[in-house]
Amino acid sequence: MEVLSLFFKTILFRPYVFIFLAAFLFSAIKLIGWPRTWRFWLISWITAFICELSSTRNGIPFGWYFYNGSTVGQELYFSNVPFMDSISFSFLLFASYCVALGFLLPFDSSQSIEPALLKSLQFDVEARTGWTVLALTAFLFAFIDMVIDPVALRGDRWFLGKIYYYPDPGWHFGVPFANYVGWAVVGLVSLAVYFPLDRRLTSLSPLQPITQNLLLGIGLYYGVLAFNLGMTFWIGEAAMGMSGLLMHLPILVLLITRLSGFQRVRPT
Repeated sequence: MEVLSLFFKTILFRPYVFIFLAAFLFSAIKLIGWPRTWRFWLISWITAFICELSSTRNGIPFGWYFYNGSTVGQELYFSNVPFMDSISFSFLLFASYCVALGFLLPFDSSQSIEPALLKSLQFDVEARTGWTVLALTAFLFAFIDMVIDPVALRGDRWFLGKIYYYPDPGWHFGVPFANYVGWAVVGLVSLAVYFPLDRRLTSLSPLQPITQNLLLGIGLYYGVLAFNLGMTFWIGEAAMGMSGLLMHLPILVLLITRLSGFQRVRPT
């Protein structure tokens, strides 16, 4: 009963996390279906939790950092790790995966609808579980944390609270480079476990609107990004906010350019 009570306290204490989690579940089920969604969530959450547990004890893979326990009794913890923190990795990894797919999925050359605001993509299993998707997802996963972690480190200046610290602050607004390496490791390991399962599960329907469903996950990525940039500017960290904005804006422009446009009917 105590765990259940703390779980509901966590929802009330961190509503924004559970809004993003609900968005993840909705968009993932639309894109890959429930059997793949729960496997993706479970694998990524367990991987992230083990890595966080490891780093707070031996510095691997994120480098040394510590949760200070300031919210114990206010939200759910597993061991010394806040539940909301480890669960955030799941929806951020899925969102990063969707952005990577937006860049790497092949276009559907059989599409003959004219005009179309969005280019139609093929969602075949080889395209969505290849090494290039794995590598780009891991990069985008670590890349969004370069906006999230600096503002989270200043959580005492907004409603997150001061929940963790680095004993040896790093060069990137106080965040060590090892932290971003750790995020990439979580992404790589999670997808390396998930992709073989994806290949073995029942094939997805080729008739679903892939591009539109993919946009839900892409929207989650940029929704989380906008939220964290908003918090960054709100606490008065203009240089940090502009840095994050300038880092991510070119990627967004390239993604919009790739996915948008009018398709022409190919002559038969």
